[in-house]
Amino acid sequence: VLLAAAVCTKAGKAIVSRQFVEMTRTRIEGLLAAFPKLMNTGKQHTFVETESVRYVYQPMEKLYMVLITTKNSNILEDLETLRLFSRVIPEYCRALEENEISEHCFDLIFAFDEIVALGYRENVNLAQIRTFTEMDSHEEKVFRAVRETQEREAKAEMRRKAKELQQARRDAERQGKKAPGFGGFGSSAVSGGTTAAMITETIIETEKPKVVPAPARPSGPSKALKLGAKGKEVDNFVDKLKSEGENIVTSVGKRTMEAAKVLAPPVNMESVHMKIEEKISLTCGRDGGLQNMELHGMIMLHISDEKFARIRLHVENDDKRGVQLQTHPNVDKKLFTAESQIGLKNPEKSFPINSDVGVLKWRLQTTEESFIPLTINCWPSESGNSCDINIEYELQEESLELNDVIITIPLPSGVGAPVIGEIDGEYRHDSRRNLLEWCLPVIDAKNKSGSLEFSIAGQPSDFFPVHVSFVSKKNYCNIQVTKVTQVDGNSPVRFSTETTFLVDKYEIL
Repeated sequence: VLLAAAVCTKAGKAIVSRQFVEMTRTRIEGLLAAFPKLMNTGKQHTFVETESVRYVYQPMEKLYMVLITTKNSNILEDLETLRLFSRVIPEYCRALEENEISEHCFDLIFAFDEIVALGYRENVNLAQIRTFTEMDSHEEKVFRAVRETQEREAKAEMRRKAKELQQARRDAERQGKKAPGFGGFGSSAVSGGTTAAMITETIIETEKPKVVPAPARPSGPSKALKLGAKGKEVDNFVDKLKSEGENIVTSVGKRTMEAAKVLAPPVNMESVHMKIEEKISLTCGRDGGLQNMELHGMIMLHISDEKFARIRLHVENDDKRGVQLQTHPNVDKKLFTAESQIGLKNPEKSFPINSDVGVLKWRLQTTEESFIPLTINCWPSESGNSCDINIEYELQEESLELNDVIITIPLPSGVGAPVIGEIDGEYRHDSRRNLLEWCLPVIDAKNKSGSLEFSIAGQPSDFFPVHVSFVSKKNYCNIQVTKVTQVDGNSPVRFSTETTFLVDKYEIL
């Protein structure tokens, strides 16, 4: 009976060992460690016996192929089995070295199992072992063919359904009605009632998730389909597409809200706490030029102690870009215009406790190129059947510090992975969504520019639109709260500030 087959070093260290009967690891390691000490130099035979087992071995450069058998095993059959084992190893390993054997250890174990079963030699040759370990299955081929057919049918159904929905939207627009299943933006609302409720204000709702077609296909109208509660049929259809491996991508705004979670809240949150939040929406042309840039900012006040409810905020506005400011209706506008202070019209009343109150918001809309905080220059050039892409960034607003910057470049489908040349930072290739993500932890005045070069098969138009996302703890507009004082006595109040600068949409078309 064959107890075990092993490949070991000259010192008896086991690299691969397959036991065909119940043996502990300590037992097999002890047997192999004792094996080199039992060999007598100068002898021609290739077996050695102990009181309990027999070693049948064959040298292979710096290694040994060793069979451990019982003493009453047929030595002629064992030698024939040993030769087959020795011929199997070069089939899977290019070199008879320890690291190469370790790298292909599982392939060797599978092959060993085809030679010996339960301690007895199987009637197989080298060609049969190779066939058995390849595990070529006719059923698997049939399954893959059926799978590919289902994928083609699902894609054809997707295109047909997309045309129907697009036609329905056009018909609804011509009739002046709102097409079902299409979403837009939420609206801000000011609730009436008590003084506490009057000053609450909802932040502009982020854009709903959209279904964006794969970049390789020609893009349709900018308004994409909304997966709402009304469109149950659309939900089922998208679930079907996801199960078939189709690319379903959500909007950039959704991803940036997730990225905003990276910004940790301040360690010391005082009784008077302010959130200064800005969101930018920017669209540039691939040949240069700013098509539109819109920035919305807001100061949210949160008071957790009732004794600090009657306060005034001293605002410092160093913005020189023409930002339009707007105070809440319950805030004294004359006081803000004259002294840059935010206080209630009625100084005897208090701000709401334990709720976020929007007290000041601002807006900047421009097409001035010098206002772009981060410029992206993507330059694809055709080179034979492939395309060489050079893309670079430059921070125009050096006072900013952008964190977790991700520049997303679409790639053609079905052409493999891009070949990266020079790169500042890191990259991720999302083969499922056909995207290349250029990741930069920090962009600031010390690291204001960088570039990426890569090549891949495709046309220059395949690599647009380029999307950018980032978060920052410094706001774009120089609007800050410098001091907080109480209405009575004008004494200063300790406060904390949390500043966030987010991307709602940032794309190069």
